[in-house]
Amino acid sequence: MRGTFFIAKTKTMEQLQKGDRKLLNAWAFYDWANSVYSLVIASAIFPIFYELIFKDAKKDYVDVFGYHFKDTAMITFVTALAFLIVAFISPILSGIADYVGNKLAFLRFFCYMGGLSCIGLYFFDINNFFISYTIYLFGLIGFWASLVFYNSYLPDIAYPEQQDKVSARGFSLGYLGSTLLLIVNLGMVMSVPKNAPIKDHLEMMRYSFILVGIWWIGFSHITYYYLPKGVSTGHKVTRAVVFDGFKELGIVWEDVKKNIVLKRYLVSYFVFIMAVQTVMLVATYFGAEEIAWETPSQKTTGLIISILVIQIVAILGAFLTSRASGKFGNINVLIFLNAFWAVLCGFAFFVETPNEFYAIAGFVGLVMGGIQSLARSTYSKFLPETEDTASYFSFYDVTEKIGIVIGMSIYGIIDQVTGSMRNSIVFLAVFFILGLILLLRVPKKKQN
Repeated sequence: MRGTFFIAKTKTMEQLQKGDRKLLNAWAFYDWANSVYSLVIASAIFPIFYELIFKDAKKDYVDVFGYHFKDTAMITFVTALAFLIVAFISPILSGIADYVGNKLAFLRFFCYMGGLSCIGLYFFDINNFFISYTIYLFGLIGFWASLVFYNSYLPDIAYPEQQDKVSARGFSLGYLGSTLLLIVNLGMVMSVPKNAPIKDHLEMMRYSFILVGIWWIGFSHITYYYLPKGVSTGHKVTRAVVFDGFKELGIVWEDVKKNIVLKRYLVSYFVFIMAVQTVMLVATYFGAEEIAWETPSQKTTGLIISILVIQIVAILGAFLTSRASGKFGNINVLIFLNAFWAVLCGFAFFVETPNEFYAIAGFVGLVMGGIQSLARSTYSKFLPETEDTASYFSFYDVTEKIGIVIGMSIYGIIDQVTGSMRNSIVFLAVFFILGLILLLRVPKKKQN
């Protein structure tokens, strides 16, 4: 019996070696689990719910601590605050994770925080704005903080030549899984009679938030089962350890400054990801407010369908981008994608009808998944030989989060001051063009 157990145990360990197909699929499957948040909560159902709940209250503003905020500007500022918090805590958490030797525990913790917050959105009510926006805030923090540790696993479980494909596989699985749940949610929302009170539609949307939390937490356990658990060091967390993450970022920055390829790539990434994530986070709010829908029912159905179009097309986009990067090089493809995004932003400024919105949604989907997956794998391949991947990906995530804070803040300020989200779209094209220019400065001879 002992001999049989030893053979089985050895076989399991061999299956979990770096580059193993089962391990790569398990890592990618976390995208299947958590992407329902980014689709249903951040992109589809919640933005529509948010617009309807204000419409039901016959108001389009929030009074917070004596300040009068436009409803869409308020949610933009709350989102920016969440990213600012994540940018601050990521180095601390990465430092602790490295010290205690188990970053999987942190991945799991923030997954549970995000999933439970999704369930908590069932109780979102503008009459109790503090608790409602706090729950929304915690959901964002849980989602994005978990990605810090999820992304840091990529160079640990995949060899450089595998990383483009497995990264794209993760995004594709995410789009597929989240699309399936969104179709279920769409069926739930459409089951409510068109002439029913708004509160009936809102109630069905609240149930969809519960499904997101259950899906996210439930499917994530497949990833937890196969990912390396880490080796516990037995060290106790002290005050000095808490701030080691910032010291690690300083060390990483010193290394980055010596690596001209990585440095220039990170500068360009900081600029274009600011625009990409802002588009993704505000697109549905834009569609709800700026597009001339004929009826509220058409608006709800139309916005969800447009998001479904984006998701389905994004699966193809991530695959095509991965193939193109192998033929033309990562940086060249990223340059093309930035140019494409800039053109899309220009067209989006003039979009007014539902059909125009559907068309622009399809093109957004084509380049949305591709630029994210390729940006992640490009960074991973540019990293120097190191076992301290968590610190490097913490630096990567902090760069992204600060960019999003700036992007969302500028977008919200323009929306608040001018009273129109349409005016905010103009600055996004500028950032894509700037990102393109900065990518041209990455040394050609060292591109992947």
